[in-house]
Amino acid sequence: MYTLLITAPQLQALQQQGTPCAVLDCSFDLMKPELADGLFEAEHIAGAWHAHLDRHLSTHDAAQAVNGGRHPLPQRDIVAQWLGSLGIHNGMQIMVYDRNQGHYCGRLWWLLKWLGHDAVAVLDGGLQAWKEAAGALATGPSQAGTPAHFALQEPLRKLVLTDTVSAALGRPTQTVVDARGGARYRGEVEPLDPVAGHIPGALNRPFTENFTPDGRFKSGDVLKAEWDQVLAGRPASSVVHHCGSGVTAVPNLIAMELAGFGPTALYAGSWSEWSRTPGLPCAQG
Repeated sequence: MYTLLITAPQLQALQQQGTPCAVLDCSFDLMKPELADGLFEAEHIAGAWHAHLDRHLSTHDAAQAVNGGRHPLPQRDIVAQWLGSLGIHNGMQIMVYDRNQGHYCGRLWWLLKWLGHDAVAVLDGGLQAWKEAAGALATGPSQAGTPAHFALQEPLRKLVLTDTVSAALGRPTQTVVDARGGARYRGEVEPLDPVAGHIPGALNRPFTENFTPDGRFKSGDVLKAEWDQVLAGRPASSVVHHCGSGVTAVPNLIAMELAGFGPTALYAGSWSEWSRTPGLPCAQG
């Protein structure tokens, strides 16, 4: 069972062995969401389903949302129903990937862990690594699957909401880590949200720093050394990850697990919810 990363050759071997597998393409363009369908239809791993960040991995129906912000999480049963509609069930090894150097597929990895499904892994290096391994490709829209039942289990990863983060602000029991780039963290620029800056006391670890130039995760040893430096003695168990809208924080969460730390929490509302909540403090610099 693969629970963090899987390489292209490992995925090919599973397929050749006839292991029940599901592959989902999460490629996206945050600034141009309308391009996602075209990206998938132009080229994807043969047999993959399309997982659209706005349509499938977020909800914009307040009655179905777990949290606020720009990409609110859908309730767990809604995600399970969507997976089942594709033909995905609990007996499958699931692989997620994108063509964006791992920026978006972590969202679905985390969602599946939150649904209680441990057998989900990120394809290290994404579509580019698959092509390097001469993996089979296809074009066109997602193919319909035979509907299946995806059963909810106890969550395997922790979600925290704004009230929880706010209540623990400044306490040693909580270490907030902001995955956005340094300029957004410091409040020098803010292209998406109404207020520039960061949650007071938050540490900054841009999620892009977890990857090598080819879009693969750095080695566990390298990540361990880098995260030890970020945490500077703070307990890993106290970490709560966030970013702009709860999507690109997940590579930080995965990186900590690759480094040998235990699972850490996700504040999915992130800066987009925090900065829109009246009365919450914001810092700059």
